[in-house]
Amino acid sequence: MSRVYNFSAGPSMLPEEVLKIAAAEMLDYHGCGQSVMEMSHRSKVFDDIIKSAEASLRELMRIPDNYKVLFLQGGASTQFAAIPLNFMNGSGKADYVVTGQWAKKAAAEAKKYGEVNIVASSADKTFSYIPKLDKAAFTPDADYFYICMNNTIYGTVYHELPGTGKVPLIADISSCFLSEPLDVSKFGMLYGGAQKNVAPAGLTICIIREDLLGHARDITPTMLDYKTHADADSLYNTPPCYTIYICKLVLDWLKENGGLEAMRERNVKKAKLLYDYLDNSKLFRGTVVPEDRSLMNVPFVTDSDELNAKFVKEAAEAGLVNLKGHRTVGGMRASIYNAMPYEGVQALVDFMAKFEKENA
Repeated sequence: MSRVYNFSAGPSMLPEEVLKIAAAEMLDYHGCGQSVMEMSHRSKVFDDIIKSAEASLRELMRIPDNYKVLFLQGGASTQFAAIPLNFMNGSGKADYVVTGQWAKKAAAEAKKYGEVNIVASSADKTFSYIPKLDKAAFTPDADYFYICMNNTIYGTVYHELPGTGKVPLIADISSCFLSEPLDVSKFGMLYGGAQKNVAPAGLTICIIREDLLGHARDITPTMLDYKTHADADSLYNTPPCYTIYICKLVLDWLKENGGLEAMRERNVKKAKLLYDYLDNSKLFRGTVVPEDRSLMNVPFVTDSDELNAKFVKEAAEAGLVNLKGHRTVGGMRASIYNAMPYEGVQALVDFMAKFEKENA
């Protein structure tokens, strides 16, 4: 069976080159006579893997030396509690901008540990835009300011970061991780689940400014204290070894293909192809205001639930899979992460044109 074009929001497709290397090394990693799946996380061989992954990530993202990189388990959702437990310990207040389901859940979790100020929300229009911010609504003594940078479900992204002054900016970057250059120094913390753009499910990467570590409240579980993992170089307990290995291969692939600047060019080109078609279609339309459109996640609909379902079914039969939109938006969603080739987006646009002609 030939491979399909997988538009899943996550777990998502991986670069074929990476999968082929992993397949070739499955039984014997670099002559050590064992699979990465089997080896001890305390071994010299795995230590080289995780250190190489961190070095490559630092190189690609130009991470300053005063930031720690943590390879953790628990998914991005676990950070919803870990963040207030570690950082909401000065004034006990934090600002949140709610631009989708994940930011909403993060704010709800933080309310268990302190005072949460919802600075702005785009819930009034099904999160189809990034709200403009009024600095008068910011909490001057907030312990941190939280955003979800790219909203996987709703297809919006921050093209301009909030100016938070001395208040640390924290961002969930799960679905735009490594898709384009990002100035790490503007953030107190960046984090994301790897299963969208970096690796298979099971790994969460946290990038944290060092001065923010070591202030977790006493009730913080040991495993949720970021300093626990920073002090142990992400080896306090058994990490998701194989996922970190695939992450290393993806990072190597990124470096070999021009780094994040090249990825941005590639992703802009793919997104433009799809958005241009949507903007000129009489059957399909995008659901996001143009100025806030994501490069990674593109939701679109017709005016008919029946046609939407027919499109998803027939697209899958044509080898274009996982295009069904999230239930809160409906319709379709094409996630076009780094690993999605331009040819995949072209195949989608060609199929959309054919479907439109047949169902006009």
